[in-house]
Formats: sequence, structure tokens, C-alpha cells
Amino acid sequence: MAEIVAVILDNKNGRIWSTSPDTIVYDAIELMAEKSIGALPVLSEGKLVGIISERDYARKIILHGRSSKETRVAEIMSSPVTVTPQFTVDECMRLVTHHRTRHLPVLEGDRLVGVISIGDLVNAIIAAQAHTIDQLHTYITGRYPA
Repeated sequence: MAEIVAVILDNKNGRIWSTSPDTIVYDAIELMAEKSIGALPVLSEGKLVGIISERDYARKIILHGRSSKETRVAEIMSSPVTVTPQFTVDECMRLVTHHRTRHLPVLEGDRLVGVISIGDLVNAIIAAQAHTIDQLHTYITGRYPA
């Protein structure tokens, strides 16, 4: 059975760090560094309106010579590609590959319930492959329950 996003979220700590469109970019980047995360969902009145990532910072602040202490998140945030808890890991991998993004906000209706990263997806794939290898090894060595 294909693993779904809900299972990945269950294995995470449940804390969702976010920012608002009016936040100064420097403060958003500082929060990302403090929490060791690569992106923040941008919420306005509890609704997802964008996402800001280290990539947005590098490409829209640094490369354009702008000041992160004078620019608001709303000016550089990206439109998020979102998923629901029922999406499979394979579906998510197709989305991150197609859209060249590294973070997927997870929505139930219009409520943000988590964020998964490409790292979370890769870890899920590795765990599934390890499980398959273990099952095959058990079968080949004759320890497979009959």
C-alpha cells in the first residue's frame, strides 16, 4: 500500500511554524534558521496565502540587491503547491519535481495541518524500500510465514 501524507505528518512533531505577509523578511529568515527549517507557510487571518523559502530569499532579495530588513514577506513569497493528507508519497514526489519546489503545505479544507518537505518524502521512500527489502530477504531465506 502506498504511504500517504497523513502518516508522514503523524511522525512529525505536529508543530507548524508560520509567518504573516507583513513580517519583515529578515525576521522570517531568522525564524527559519532558529528552527532549522527551509520554508514558512504565510498565513493571513488563519488562511494560507503563500510560502516563503530560503530559495525565495536568495533569488528575490540577495540577487536583486534588496534589503531583507526593509522588505515584507508579501513582496517575495511564492504561491504554494498544496496537498491534502490523503495524497500519496508518489503523488507528492511528482508535484515537487514538476513544480520545482521543496515544501508542500498540507491542507484539510482551507485549514493548514502541516508542511512536508522533499526530505520527508525521501525518508518515506527509503523506509518503504527497506521494508520491501526485508520482506524479500525473509522470503528468500525461507523465514517467510506460511
